[in-house]
Amino acid sequence: MTHASEHKPHVAIACGGTGGHLFPGLAVADQLTARGCTVSVLISPKDVDQQAVKSARDIEVVTLPAVALQNGSRIAFFRGFVKSFRASRALFKTRRPDAVLAMGGFTAAPPVLAARMLGVKTFLHESNTIPGKANRWLARFVHQAFVGFPESEGRLAAREVIVTGTPVRAEFQIRDVAACRVALGLDAARPVVLVTGGSQGARGVNDLIIGALPMLARHALQWQWLHLAGPNDVEKVKQAYAKLELKAVVYPFFTQMALALGVATACVSRAGASSLAEIAAMRLPTLLVPLPTSADNHQWHNARAFEATGAAQLLQQGDATPEKVSTLLRELVEDTAERDEMRSALAKWHEPKAAEKIADAILVSLGREVEKSTKHEHPSTREIPSSNQQVAVSRSAVGILVLVLLWCVDVGAWIFQLA
Repeated sequence: MTHASEHKPHVAIACGGTGGHLFPGLAVADQLTARGCTVSVLISPKDVDQQAVKSARDIEVVTLPAVALQNGSRIAFFRGFVKSFRASRALFKTRRPDAVLAMGGFTAAPPVLAARMLGVKTFLHESNTIPGKANRWLARFVHQAFVGFPESEGRLAAREVIVTGTPVRAEFQIRDVAACRVALGLDAARPVVLVTGGSQGARGVNDLIIGALPMLARHALQWQWLHLAGPNDVEKVKQAYAKLELKAVVYPFFTQMALALGVATACVSRAGASSLAEIAAMRLPTLLVPLPTSADNHQWHNARAFEATGAAQLLQQGDATPEKVSTLLRELVEDTAERDEMRSALAKWHEPKAAEKIADAILVSLGREVEKSTKHEHPSTREIPSSNQQVAVSRSAVGILVLVLLWCVDVGAWIFQLA
């Protein structure tokens, strides 16, 4: 056996910033390690990232400086971007990856650009129906792009776009509901409503439920609640349930989301793509309340795609009243036929092999053999027509200028240190 054949492909996955970027990245990391690769995940310093990776196994975890644009501070953003770019380049020079996969968000941009400067193959995954600004910009630099929704396919100017679905971790499978409830100290025979605002909680969702509780308490005293409120609203939410003597388990965060989904009869959730993929995997009937401030209103578009196929109910936060929330939740919890229809629709959204498809596509691009048992036919593959490629190439000039600017910043800093 030659030395080349013994080389294990090394893949870096930039997936920090939110749970919606991180958890799909970890799902792909699991599939790559199962195929004999070594994997580094590049995350942000945010607590949600640091907590989530504690359970990760057989992967290297690297924390990069944050680059999020906060409070309109473009100078701070640029500084963070440069720091992250330098850290990524130094990391890749120390241990050169064979491929870099970006899972979205601006935390993923510096590693992709650093990889391109070093001639490393790059890939990205876009979970949402409306691609984020970072992925729309990065798409022209990557060798392949993967998308979660078919609607996203024509919205990225990548060389090749493949519809794979959004990866979910292996534990997101239909479970024994009674056993899940007992594990959380809930009555196995009584319905449970799960309320979750995503990895960081959601005050808007918390307030909607608190407002509807008095009405629900009159009609649904037998319901139980599992409420993931985020760190700032825990006490307020606990007091609202206690005041009405409703049985509720309230957490700021809950790392075992498969268990949380497993206990539920119905769910109230935001509409991030990763959350929707997990809901589809668990076939959980859900009332979706999109985050009204999401970039390009992408959560509404995600939720609308599910609602249009009967896979979820949709309620815009601005239109929500206690009466509407109460009515919709009672329909979900009490109408068995509606829940069954919704579960059937959710099954069509579930892509159980999304992570495998992405892992295999990366390995094939690297010239690696993929076992026949793991090969997949992609539901859709699109290559940009040559005219559009020319447009993408011309637009990429802006990106090249950014690379040159970053290089100049490095040189300038080096000269300043010598002075």
